[in-house]
Amino acid sequence: MGVGAENTISKTSAYLEAHSDEKDTSLKSPLHLDVTIVERAEEVEAKRPTWNRRLEFILASVGYAVGLGNVWRFPYLCYRSGGGAFMIPYLTMLFLCGIPLLFMEFAIGQYTRLGPVHALAKVCPLLKGVGVATVVISFVLCTYYNVIMTWALYYFFNSFYATLPWQSCNNSWNAIGNCSSGFPGNTSHLQSASQQFFDYRLLEKTNGIEEVGGLRWELFGLLLLSWAIVYLCIFKGIKSTGKVVYFTAIFPYFVLFALLINNVQLPGARNGIIYFLTPVWSKLFEVKVWVNAAAQVFNSVGIGFGSMVSMASYNKFNNNILRDTLIVALSNSATSILAGFVIFSAVGYMAHIHNLPVDNIATDGPGLVFVVYPEVFSTMPVSQLWAPLFFFMLLCLGLDSQFAMVEVAVTFIMDGFGPKVLRFLKRHELLVLCVCILCFLLGIPHIMKGGIYVFQLMDHYTAVVSLMFLAFFEVLAICWIFGLQRISIMIKRMLGKPPNIYFRLCWTVFSPLLVLSILISSIIQYTPARYGNYTYPVWAEVLGWGISLVSIVWIPLGAIQEIYINKGSFLQRIKTALTPTIDLDANDHLPEKQKTNNPESEALLSGGKLDRLRALGVHGAGEVSDGRSQPSSQILLVNRRWHKGEKDLRSAELGSQRARRETHVEASSPRPRPHRRKTSAS
Repeated sequence: MGVGAENTISKTSAYLEAHSDEKDTSLKSPLHLDVTIVERAEEVEAKRPTWNRRLEFILASVGYAVGLGNVWRFPYLCYRSGGGAFMIPYLTMLFLCGIPLLFMEFAIGQYTRLGPVHALAKVCPLLKGVGVATVVISFVLCTYYNVIMTWALYYFFNSFYATLPWQSCNNSWNAIGNCSSGFPGNTSHLQSASQQFFDYRLLEKTNGIEEVGGLRWELFGLLLLSWAIVYLCIFKGIKSTGKVVYFTAIFPYFVLFALLINNVQLPGARNGIIYFLTPVWSKLFEVKVWVNAAAQVFNSVGIGFGSMVSMASYNKFNNNILRDTLIVALSNSATSILAGFVIFSAVGYMAHIHNLPVDNIATDGPGLVFVVYPEVFSTMPVSQLWAPLFFFMLLCLGLDSQFAMVEVAVTFIMDGFGPKVLRFLKRHELLVLCVCILCFLLGIPHIMKGGIYVFQLMDHYTAVVSLMFLAFFEVLAICWIFGLQRISIMIKRMLGKPPNIYFRLCWTVFSPLLVLSILISSIIQYTPARYGNYTYPVWAEVLGWGISLVSIVWIPLGAIQEIYINKGSFLQRIKTALTPTIDLDANDHLPEKQKTNNPESEALLSGGKLDRLRALGVHGAGEVSDGRSQPSSQILLVNRRWHKGEKDLRSAELGSQRARRETHVEASSPRPRPHRRKTSAS
């Protein structure tokens, strides 16, 4: 798109020669070829698919951000960290860290139109390994994230029995002497029927990670089914995903509101909601509460996984990402608060039924949605209606997040090796199929009888340890090395105006310091992985750190490789590695709002230049020539070339006029009679 004036003139001559025998040769101008150049540039741009509608991108992003953590993590964290008082640090971290960093990732993806690997390599070549690390961590996460959807499918199909199977202790899998048909609470040595269903029926749990056990064939089939669902939803890329998210992103809200309306009418629900909201102001003076708030915002919005960069790369260049950022971030937080009301109204009902305090029932993680809530359904009116709806909602929440994580891997392969891969696999659908099959195979260890221990180990060292290192280096590369000025230029190119002082302060000061604080706190407060009362052996801890290094190691490897391939002294190599390669040319991309028939664009072509260009057959956006509207980029590209080579363009204009005069003279002059040679006979 950065074609100079000299190339324009040379190609113009070729164009005129190639069409010299057409009727309208005299009407064509040297600048008419600009249309061809624009069309060629648009063809290159069109090679990367885009969302059919802006709403599809918003729904896909909201679906990715609103996941299972909103349902099982936020409510528990809220009441454990001061109830209503927790909203102060939570909202503070949302506006100082979550929204600015989400806007930053959207900007990087949309401007570069690349996935996280190649986008971050252009932003900061020295830390290009951060992009690879985001792909690795998303790939590792999606190998076991689908296991949760497998559990949801298992509960969903078991919800259609006349009597819910986790409702009583009269089943073959129950340990009779240790089973309570009610809910014994967190302090009792007894287990509820729903807890034993989860441990001994769903998982068939062994005593530790040392005992792998056999394969759970029922879960194997459901894992295969869940991956088949994922594939059928994304095999066409964003074209199919954009249609699916209309349902998967919206349906959970209907279920949440329906559950809330039902739950608030149950006895004891009011006590649970009051417990959830009652502020404990003394908690605000604890550093851990603020760190937990920042970590919740960071993990919930999805910063550092590369998914937001990947999805934004399929946007049109001038899409309003500021509006999308606010919609996604605020929808995510509102959903977390809504889920808190839904969960704690049910927990209050459970406390009332079993005559237990609320804090004796509340828990977090899978135990909340696969143990506590199934127990709620067993005592709730019309349980056969609410149980299937709830677990289908969990399936939808998981699918949206899974779409985005798989798309990160597919985008990386297509950006880096697209032509080679498609030459071998022929179709994009086969590439997606290969990625899904590989993830399915890597997920099999999680559905062994000892798979819950593998699942907990992977989740702890991937989603907790690795993510904080990865997020810090991403923020370091973009906010401090790439710099505020370059980010502002990018956003101005796309939106027509630079970011305001709020975003500039957050990117420069607040967000990097908050992420650094979370990283330091995570290191100081590090605790080994645990599952309930089970402590992992040393070799399992070493394996966990190895899982962390699988993603983290790409950061130093990428830096070493970049320094090695550069030339010059060591300092020169470092300087080169810190220099962005991203194109910040002011005129390569301009928003659609900057039409050439606007006063601002008219002013750029002052001094009669616009009229002269129109006389040559070049029209602005919205103007009509031969009955068809011309693209706005045509006049903008001509405007850029005018400023870069006005003298050459004038020469081209004079040459066109000279050619027309010669053609006119040749056409108007009388044709000479052929000269007849005299013969000897004459």
